[in-house]
Amino acid sequence: MGPAVTAPVVELIGMHKQFGAVRAVDDVSCELYPGEVVGLLGHNGAGKTTLLRCMAGLVAPTTGRVVLDGQPITEPPEGLAVVFQDYSRSLMPWLSVRHNVELPLRGRRVPKRERRERALAALAEVGLSTSGELYPWQLSGGMQQRVAIARALAMDPTLMLFDEPTSALDPEMISEVLDVMTELASDGMTMIVVTHEMGFARRAADRVVFMADGRITERADPETFFTNPRTARAQDFLARVLQH
Repeated sequence: MGPAVTAPVVELIGMHKQFGAVRAVDDVSCELYPGEVVGLLGHNGAGKTTLLRCMAGLVAPTTGRVVLDGQPITEPPEGLAVVFQDYSRSLMPWLSVRHNVELPLRGRRVPKRERRERALAALAEVGLSTSGELYPWQLSGGMQQRVAIARALAMDPTLMLFDEPTSALDPEMISEVLDVMTELASDGMTMIVVTHEMGFARRAADRVVFMADGRITERADPETFFTNPRTARAQDFLARVLQH
């Protein structure tokens, strides 16, 4: 017998998403395997966020399918968690940090004691074990985004999607969030990360997927992509982001 073939965690099959005359996602197919970290890169408007929202079941594709753990996604699934860029809107300011992390678990009818245990464990994982009884407005932006990551982790996902998780942060706060994400990657969390943080993509990703005009135009390991991009669009993208 040959070696066992690992099934993908998620498959995108012929994905299209159209808004009026605009093709935001245009015939995208790809697979993501357990423990893999994919950096999803591209210019603004390339279709990255729309693709992530389709994958998460938040937006229905015009045509095509998303399959998570062998099951088609038609609504937000339990095995998937999303961390958005706008952490300030995703946290409830009138709830404590711990209760913010527990909130999705309440919707799943997880018992109170288990909710608390899972929330505290997730906060410890992102370095906020002493912040559970504070409120979001008492935290820095970087800490608030780490609370959002903890809330995703408390759901015990098989796949995490990150949509520009540092883009709304001040520069001095970016590294604390990237450090948490790097640790998750090294611990084997399966992740797709939309980011303009090229250092993180080069260091933490197993594979880079580059989008332009709603299509995937390049797929490569990080070293190949960053040293020898094949397409003019990727070359232009790197020239722009790496000069800052």
